[in-house]
Amino acid sequence: MFDITLARALHVGAVVHWIGGVCFVTLVLLPGVRSLTEPAERARIFAAIESAFSWQAKISVTVAGLTGFYITHGLAAWGRFLDPGFWWMHAMVAIWLVFTIVLFVLEPLYLDRWFSRQMHAQPARTMAIVQRGHLVLMTLSLITVLAAVLGSHGAFY
Repeated sequence: MFDITLARALHVGAVVHWIGGVCFVTLVLLPGVRSLTEPAERARIFAAIESAFSWQAKISVTVAGLTGFYITHGLAAWGRFLDPGFWWMHAMVAIWLVFTIVLFVLEPLYLDRWFSRQMHAQPARTMAIVQRGHLVLMTLSLITVLAAVLGSHGAFY
């Protein structure tokens, strides 16, 4: 059972790093960058810092997904996905899936180019859209984390 305990520790560590990074970007980085007066500087600074975190987020999201699968399989907990009391497990998978698609598919294939084009055309509007998107993802992620902690300690069954 130590392997499950280790997987849980890695899972929580990955989620803390991943969602903590989303909180930092949403609550600190984006407002700070938006306060800069020069639009070209906004795009350059945000892109530089975001790309430095992006590869870390990809690792954390991957570790969270692999350990989540390992824990579910190791505990033979697949049946929980059929029990409404474990709705928070669906929420975890949904948030993980959204971030996986954004980081591994949408960002490299579309979002990076979209951001670059839009920052040249409408920098203030683009930063507002990016911040709103991050705020939505952060809020849903934090609700999911709170629900998962409560649910894993028996609050919903």
